[in-house]
Amino acid sequence: MNIAAIILKIAGWRVNVTAPDFDKCLICVAPHTSNWDFVLGKLAYWAVHRKAGFLMKSSWFFFPLGFVLKAIGGVPVYRNEKRGALVDQLVDKYDNSDRLALAITPEGTRRRTARWHTGILNIAYRANVPILLGVLDYGNRYIDVSEVFYPTGDSLADMKKIKQFYSPYHGKYPDKFTTEDE
Repeated sequence: MNIAAIILKIAGWRVNVTAPDFDKCLICVAPHTSNWDFVLGKLAYWAVHRKAGFLMKSSWFFFPLGFVLKAIGGVPVYRNEKRGALVDQLVDKYDNSDRLALAITPEGTRRRTARWHTGILNIAYRANVPILLGVLDYGNRYIDVSEVFYPTGDSLADMKKIKQFYSPYHGKYPDKFTTEDE
């Protein structure tokens, strides 16, 4: 048992990561209601000896924190600069990588929102990679990555299925999480 697994066990969290360890994939992580989601998700993946990068606002990549974030897999997201569409950048990154797993929170915020971003679906579909559905269920102190989802290209229908999958779970702040449609 490694240090990440020990920390989670002491904190009372159970971890189940049984989805295949694909060379390339996206990990859809929800509910996302707290900054602790990042810490728990990283610990859970390290506990099973897997690596995954993550997207984060570029404003977090200041010196010296930026070096640490990049070292543990951080990919800065530049929202206001003309660097091309994020989906295009990430599809290109997948096309040019032998191994790449990125965790993305489709809610895009820790606040309550019914509008989940479909970028994860578009990236996975265009890069031809599966999406692992990662759950952070604070209600049961349970982290699960066992379901694999293959997008069809119909983002609205796919997002509806993903939201249905996450509907029974609870974030750290349940009032900040919804799977309802707008």
